[in-house]
Amino acid sequence: MANTKYYVVWVGRKPGIYTSWPECQKQVIKFKDAKFKSFESKAEADKAFAGGWQGLWGQASAAKASPKRSAPAKTASFDDIDYDSISVDVGTNGNPGPVEYKGVDTRTGEIVFSCGPIRKGTNNLGEFLAIVHALSYLKEIGSGKTVYTDSMNALKWVNQKAVSSTLVRDASTKEIWELVDRAEQWLRTNSYENKILKWQTRVWGEIKADYGRK
Repeated sequence: MANTKYYVVWVGRKPGIYTSWPECQKQVIKFKDAKFKSFESKAEADKAFAGGWQGLWGQASAAKASPKRSAPAKTASFDDIDYDSISVDVGTNGNPGPVEYKGVDTRTGEIVFSCGPIRKGTNNLGEFLAIVHALSYLKEIGSGKTVYTDSMNALKWVNQKAVSSTLVRDASTKEIWELVDRAEQWLRTNSYENKILKWQTRVWGEIKADYGRK
């Protein structure tokens, strides 16, 4: 069961504390200069809301700033999301354990493809398979859509066209390793122009394909 997160909205349509990402999203999406952040506990959220967003991004940044000022780094916003895309995620019961994955329309959440459960694997291997599945699917239909993933490891493996996993190869993991071997082979023998981007969970909330098992 997923842990409850608390979403603090300082600047938005209706400032407050929300316990679901969809409710928070309603307050901040397409709202100019929205200020919001997720917290793991109600106490942290209450304290942050009372202290104001400047306590996290204003005063804190100033205290750490060096005498020589530089331009602040650009932070992600909802305007940066490419909604004409596919988002992928993996669901596991134990790591390693049974694995399933899916790709969904980022705008609507509609499932585009899914696979599993696979008898035994890991979160990162499942995410790797999901990305390659998305690339293969998009190439088949002639689409240049972006693919979003929240796994840096899987994204790196796709770019390297090879995984680096300590999961043993035995009878219990035969199914996932066969799929991984085929996915690596597909990457080595196919080209694609689709962007594969990291989903900015801290700013945008959980990826649209999330299974809610964290």
